[in-house]
Amino acid sequence: MASRWVRLQAVAVSGSSAEGLLLAAIPLLAVSVTTDPREVSLINVVGEAPWLLLSLFAGVLIDRVRRTTVLAWAYAVLAGAAVVLAAVASAEVLSLPVLLVVAFVITSARVLGDGASGALVPEVVGPGRLAHANARLTVIDQGVVRFVVPPVTGFLIAVSGGAPAWLAVACALAALLLARRIPAQSVVAATTHPLRDLSGGLRHLVRTPLLRSITMNVALGSFAASAGNAMFVLYATQVLHVGPVGYGLLLACLAVGWVASSFVVQKVVDRLGYSWSMRFSQGFGAVVTLLIALVPPWPPLVGVVLISLTATVLIWNVCSQSSRQRFTPAPLLGRVLTSHRALAWGLTPLGALAGGLVAAHWGLRAVWVMAAGVQAVSAVLVWFQLSPAAFRRTEELAAAGA
Repeated sequence: MASRWVRLQAVAVSGSSAEGLLLAAIPLLAVSVTTDPREVSLINVVGEAPWLLLSLFAGVLIDRVRRTTVLAWAYAVLAGAAVVLAAVASAEVLSLPVLLVVAFVITSARVLGDGASGALVPEVVGPGRLAHANARLTVIDQGVVRFVVPPVTGFLIAVSGGAPAWLAVACALAALLLARRIPAQSVVAATTHPLRDLSGGLRHLVRTPLLRSITMNVALGSFAASAGNAMFVLYATQVLHVGPVGYGLLLACLAVGWVASSFVVQKVVDRLGYSWSMRFSQGFGAVVTLLIALVPPWPPLVGVVLISLTATVLIWNVCSQSSRQRFTPAPLLGRVLTSHRALAWGLTPLGALAGGLVAAHWGLRAVWVMAAGVQAVSAVLVWFQLSPAAFRRTEELAAAGA
């Protein structure tokens, strides 16, 4: 089991490197094509759409096919998208339609990969280690995507527009080969119709009050975060007046928060419990989001705010993912994880669109005022819906059904 866990982490490092290079390069390439906030946000809208359009079907696939095979397929798709982006950027024939297609395919690969990886975690670690394992994978993902890779991408793109994508091709292929080497449990051949399978995971998620409440609040948080993410490249270049390297360093600040929080998240959850950990992270996150709009446009100060924001987000994400893994039967896990993403992350395209419209009419800072308001509503809902009693009831029901 230990070797499988090590291999899964190796896949995460390689795959996250590929994703990070592409996700950091696309906004920078986009502003070389257009600086219209609505067109920039459109890339995020299309790029986030697969979470809504494909997640439910991905869940059926993950529960019907060996999960390491699905993980390998995801990185094959990612490598293909990277090749296309590298070719058009190197040939200097970039256009908005090309960026839209590539962004959609990249996220489609992430829908498959994230779902398969999340479903593999309970196979390779014990129940008592779920929070630790989810924190580790999150830190690997965010540490690479936002800390190591963005500054490198800034330097590479200054040399050649296609350089980050060519490196992403190599990283995606490495992740594909590593994923094929992880032993995984075989999947029992399904005899039911795929649509019936699809509805099974969705029913479990919706009919479990605790999981339903978590999904609803993640949807609000995803809407708010997507609005800010869609406009962050313009905020960095037009308000903070930093270039590609500075933009990469600001993204790196996001990863510092993930990494710093990872050392204490297990202790926080053990000491406070899931309920109070999630209450704290959601409430503090609303305050910090508002600070992005209020603090002076000094990049180091904004960097500190970003570190604080992601430090609290990690606590929420670990508790959220671990709750789904704890309270979902193994045969349903792939579908429940992807159903959650379809419902919770399905609002991200609307958030990106809202961010572009708000920025166009009221300015870039107004985007984070709106996002903080949405987060504040979620914090109130979390306080009442995710109480310690709600977790105890769910644990009792899960134990009774085991």
